Amino acid sequence: MLKSNIHFARKIAHLIHSLASTMVIPRGQVLSGTELAREIKNNLKNDVANLKRKYPGVCPKLAIVQVGGREDSNVYIRMKIQAAAAVGAEAEHIKLPNTATQDHVLQELRKLNEDSKVHGIIVQMPMDSVNDIDSHLITDSVAPSKDVDGLHTINEGRLAIGDLTGFLPCTPVGVLELIKKSGAQLEGADAVVLGRSKIVGTPVAELLKWHNATVTVCHSKTRNLKEKCQQADILVVAIGRPQFVQADWVKPGAVVIDCGINSIPDSTKKSGQKLVGDVAYDETKEVAAHITPVPGGVGPMTVAMLIKNTVLSAERSAGNGNVQWNLTPLPLKLLNPVPSDIEIARSQTPKDISVLAEEIGLLPSEVSQYGSKKAKISLSVLSRLKDSPNGKYVVVTAMTPTPFGEGKSTTMMGLVQALSTRLRKNIFATMRQPSQGPTFGIKGGAAGGGYSQVIPMEDMNLHLTGDIHAITAANNLLAAQLDARIFHEATQKDQALYDRLVPKIKGIRRFSKIQLRRLERLGIDKTDPDSLTEVERSRFARLDIDPENVIWTRVLDINDRYLREITVGQSPTEKGITRKTGFMISVASEIMAILALANDLRDFKERLARMVVAFDRKGNPVTADDLGVTGALLVLLKDVVEPTLLQTLEGSPVLVHAGPFANIAHGSNSILADKIALKLVGADGIVVTEAGFASEIGGEKFFNIKCRQSGLVPNAAVLVTTIRALKMHGGGSPVTPGAPLPSEYTHENLQLLKAGLPNAVRHINNVNKHGVPVVVAINNHTNDTKAEIQLVIDELKKAGAYDVVLSRHWALGGEGADDLAKAVARAVEEPSTFQFLYSLDLPLKTKIETIAKEMYGAAEVKYNPTVDRKLKQYEEQGFGNLPICMAKTHLSLTGNPAIKGAPLGFTLDVKDVSASIGAGFIIPSTGEITKIPGLPTRPAIYDIDLNIETGEIEGLF
Repeated sequence: MLKSNIHFARKIAHLIHSLASTMVIPRGQVLSGTELAREIKNNLKNDVANLKRKYPGVCPKLAIVQVGGREDSNVYIRMKIQAAAAVGAEAEHIKLPNTATQDHVLQELRKLNEDSKVHGIIVQMPMDSVNDIDSHLITDSVAPSKDVDGLHTINEGRLAIGDLTGFLPCTPVGVLELIKKSGAQLEGADAVVLGRSKIVGTPVAELLKWHNATVTVCHSKTRNLKEKCQQADILVVAIGRPQFVQADWVKPGAVVIDCGINSIPDSTKKSGQKLVGDVAYDETKEVAAHITPVPGGVGPMTVAMLIKNTVLSAERSAGNGNVQWNLTPLPLKLLNPVPSDIEIARSQTPKDISVLAEEIGLLPSEVSQYGSKKAKISLSVLSRLKDSPNGKYVVVTAMTPTPFGEGKSTTMMGLVQALSTRLRKNIFATMRQPSQGPTFGIKGGAAGGGYSQVIPMEDMNLHLTGDIHAITAANNLLAAQLDARIFHEATQKDQALYDRLVPKIKGIRRFSKIQLRRLERLGIDKTDPDSLTEVERSRFARLDIDPENVIWTRVLDINDRYLREITVGQSPTEKGITRKTGFMISVASEIMAILALANDLRDFKERLARMVVAFDRKGNPVTADDLGVTGALLVLLKDVVEPTLLQTLEGSPVLVHAGPFANIAHGSNSILADKIALKLVGADGIVVTEAGFASEIGGEKFFNIKCRQSGLVPNAAVLVTTIRALKMHGGGSPVTPGAPLPSEYTHENLQLLKAGLPNAVRHINNVNKHGVPVVVAINNHTNDTKAEIQLVIDELKKAGAYDVVLSRHWALGGEGADDLAKAVARAVEEPSTFQFLYSLDLPLKTKIETIAKEMYGAAEVKYNPTVDRKLKQYEEQGFGNLPICMAKTHLSLTGNPAIKGAPLGFTLDVKDVSASIGAGFIIPSTGEITKIPGLPTRPAIYDIDLNIETGEIEGLF
């Protein structure tokens, strides 16, 4: 039986051999790289046209860096530039001299890496320099996201492990496309790669392997080289020796890809030279089924794939806001009872901020790291993604605050964590930077709490990236210049003052740019300082500031009650020129409000220039630009305009930027942070931001000031409430810090709870009046009962809430906010009917009264004579079309902090009014608003220390 089987097998084998010898195997089919490259470029031309239609202003751009002037390099560069132009892309040739040093090349690459308009960067090799340059260091200095040559170690590493999402090297991927064009079966094929160079051989072998070929890599040390080549179904030759592979090395019917290009003598040619490959072409094409010529084979494909990678890079860059992030959540280690905030924060190991930045689609050039856990984000993101769609926009507000603290920040963090890690959406939180004052006072920080926090929380609540300190410096520079100007005008005559303001430097007198702007405002159409008349010189030089009508104050980011009112100019050197003034806390500076409301750097500068700091003796406003300080302020603040990237405990991205007071300013984080986040999350993502205090203060200002100035439309709102706070608004007993809670807050009390519900209902109505669906989040506490929770849910749904959800994010993180996240995800899909509460064309008083009646429940508004006079003056000065930023206690819907609940029919007294012209709003004050808090008898200072053994901060929350 065994013998008969063997005999049968031999007959079959003989039959197959006979058939093979009589079969006609196609020979010498030329694989034209020129033709295939033309097809690819035609397709790319369509891709580029579609890209430009989808993202107007975006054009794929390749930067080619050349060191020296080798003629062969010049030929290749011209080919690349022509290929880019043929598809509608741009190519820039950066030619460095042959004296260029390594540092010179690295500096050029850094600029290109940071240029958002450049999508691909290549360094033409070899570099022809008289200096030693490490080519590996140079290729690794190109940003991986722009490494269209595919030579960066990161892109090489991705290919090595089968991750083909990075840029693939151009020649190897061109080889692969040629093999595919031949129709050869890659899967299971025996492939031999002759050559192991970093640029061709090794990556070709990797590509073939990941396309399921069985790959053998051969090189000059390989034994039985000819026999190994004869076994190849696919033979790729990149050995660098002219006509090295002969016809008898090639398996009949194989696909041969010749990557070589060599110059050999040829007397028949005019140049005396001809180009040949590494394969003896004329003989081998009689054996091979398909073979690439030289030239016209792999070479044109290399250029085509380079342009293809550049277009791909531009598409990725332009459409970055449309892709699902590859965000890695950080697991929580939940404990019960829940530890302190700082213990929880320290128990989590944050992602390196560069990793998070890459996960959310930021380019390395857009990220300036401050250590490994925080980074500034460049405004160039907005330019790069300007044509990308925005995500959905959600604002978190709250009911009227109580001493319990309703947990708005921690609810926001829990929601973001749930949307990100549970629903797997692209999610950003954008929030204010907290002031140091409350951190060392009594309120504490603003990084969230429990298992729903921003980390690192110590950085968040202390210096962060120094924005508040820079604003303090800028604010006080302006104050110093203002007082100095008052002094100099009081102690100098007109001509001396003019000569010092416009001095001769090396015999030449010129106006600075900012002085020319002042001349223009004065209607003086002259640019030669010597041509001004005596009257014109006096008008230019003398601001004539009224010391009794200076409204600009100094600031400090510390609670210091003794700076509320001070006298400046007491030194004998000030010659008796004294005046009363005071300090505010730094976040109350108008510069902070401007930072939060600026739409771009130009807008920021123009707002700084418009800041009214005083009035002259005729009642005319004096601005920062009049004092010549605008440019200097911008220099101090140049880094402040960039938001800071942090993360939640579960690794979701957070942008922290600006921190304006919600009492005397609008109390929201920056428009710039929101705009960057909305672009990064893409059309299906969500940005969750915050509004200061409750809906009638921060919420109303968010809608009518921030949204009006940004042009952004909110899709939904989250209203944070607690059962304890509702009980207090229903008439519950006052609470004292450190004392046991009265029993109504720790035991079920439905009657008290029901009496407090009108406060939450008012806030729901306030949001609904702006046409925004509102989801109520009940921030859960241990003593809340099922009956109390159900009562709140039932009653607030009846009151017009889109949904009412219990949230346990403080104890459980994102898991505890799962239901809240689902409700918000549904709410943002509702059709938008957003509207402003009032028109800017209305008189100032009408706008004030609209807010008081519609948001607070007031029956009337009263103004004292001073307020009447100022409002009239503002309208006469052209400020009547500004929105209103009410300064009111946050502890009550009324102007009286002691009145709880939701009263109706009361009178609101406007006791003063001021104007923030740079920020762009009028501020009516309904009571005494402390602009710089004081330290309590026992501030948090007593508990804060630095452990000198471990270097850890102790006692901070």
